[in-house]
Amino acid sequence: QVQLVESGGGLVQPGGSLRLSCAASGSISSINPMGWYRQAPGKERELVALIISGGSTNYADSVQGRFTISRDNAEKKMYLQMNSLKPEDTAVYYCNAYVLDGLVYRNYWGQGTQVTVSS
Repeated sequence: QVQLVESGGGLVQPGGSLRLSCAASGSISSINPMGWYRQAPGKERELVALIISGGSTNYADSVQGRFTISRDNAEKKMYLQMNSLKPEDTAVYYCNAYVLDGLVYRNYWGQGTQVTVSS
């Protein structure tokens, strides 16, 4: 059974920084892609950033230049460095991954970690 566990959320003041981590465990031969999503109260879940195994990345316009996604393939971990945080970044952040299961990739979600940006 594949599990994704996020950590690193918390309360931070506007302009501050946080680093989220996602650790994958279980029977994993390949993970591609991995990504961070977020869901604010009353809003739909949205893509924040995506990274493929070769290192290519994609960001939502709202976080471009402030957030950096990275991954450690050997450790099966993914990170999201969030700088210059704004109140509108407040949301539950979810780790997402497509994991190879035989001949198909299956989609998995973590349980989420709360990020609150407030003074």
